[in-house]
Amino acid sequence: MARLAQTEGLTDIQREILSTVRDFVDKEILPVATELEHKDEYPAQIVEGLKELGVFGLMIPEEYGGLGESLLTYALTVEEIARGWMSVSGIINTHFIVAYMLKQHGTQEQKDYFLPKMAAGEIRGAFSMSEPALGSDVSAISSKGVKDGDEYVLNGQKMWLTNGGSSTLVAVLCKTDEGHPEGTAPHKSMTTFLVEKEAGFGEVRPGLTIPGKIEKMGYKGVDTTELIMQDLRIPANRVLGGETGRGFYHMMDGVEVGRVNVAARGCGVAQRAFELGVDYAQQRHTFGKPIAKHQAIQFKLAEMATKVEAAHAMMVNAARKKDSGQRNDLEAGMAKYLASEYCKEVVEDAFRIHGGYGFSKEYEIERLYREAPMLLIGEGTAEIQKMIIGRRLLEEYRIQG
Repeated sequence: MARLAQTEGLTDIQREILSTVRDFVDKEILPVATELEHKDEYPAQIVEGLKELGVFGLMIPEEYGGLGESLLTYALTVEEIARGWMSVSGIINTHFIVAYMLKQHGTQEQKDYFLPKMAAGEIRGAFSMSEPALGSDVSAISSKGVKDGDEYVLNGQKMWLTNGGSSTLVAVLCKTDEGHPEGTAPHKSMTTFLVEKEAGFGEVRPGLTIPGKIEKMGYKGVDTTELIMQDLRIPANRVLGGETGRGFYHMMDGVEVGRVNVAARGCGVAQRAFELGVDYAQQRHTFGKPIAKHQAIQFKLAEMATKVEAAHAMMVNAARKKDSGQRNDLEAGMAKYLASEYCKEVVEDAFRIHGGYGFSKEYEIERLYREAPMLLIGEGTAEIQKMIIGRRLLEEYRIQG
């Protein structure tokens, strides 16, 4: 076990889960990740292995067939998986945000129907807030759901849908006007719809089209797509929680989990970059000695290791805060911001340590160098995190009187 990024106070079950996942990453993911990533190939065999390990049911309660584990266990699992290949952690993350939203906010019928199938990996989740014209400004969404008898008719275009093709359940955020008087704040007139569909691309159910994969510089293997709704009819019992107007709160609750996840991904990628850097520095010789003996490289390794350790500590703190039932948007925002920034810096230092070889596709660090930037924008950009952090700090430190 590596010296860095240890977590105190874990149960025997948590340690066993993490040991099993790390072993799976070392044997089943790391040997094939770079090849699959260069081909932009969906890691079907890896996903099947994770299903068998029960990872898709990690945070789903035991009564629905899951393992009933905490957000901390999940975050540490994601950290291990991202250390192997960040794209695989993305496949799991969107699934878990939807499962978490169902667990926290779904009707009993919705929980009974979806969660057992999600725990087994039979139903795979994705969630959709963003649209082509708005990015992080969720309150400006234009997709609409209009009531028509016992159904809602959905129209609009969504963007940046992770698992858009491979998922079979999408939590989609739309505006809904019924029951909300004119002038209602935008965030109070949004609803989350649970949209079931076939896996694949094209028209995956009447009125719903997944056009195809968006080509990306990194974060390959996992499919990122648009989602187009044209008179898509959804039964009223597929409104999350059975009540309109609560969608923004559902999504923000899910995103808090997602931000801890992105922090965990940053920690995992940074750990792998450090491992690659420290190994290469001991093997590569210049001026008659390993480059690790040069003070310039030792300084880099010291900075990298400190960043790995600090990011891990903040990620663990944010997860434990959410697990305790407390609001964690400040801690999750800080952890996501720090871990993603530090990940980029640690990856770049490992890239520099590799010298010219870091630029070669034969070396794993080249893949990490293209993956790290996604963490700066996923689940809200670094700038959005700083806005959230700043506002929450002003709430906490408001001057009295």
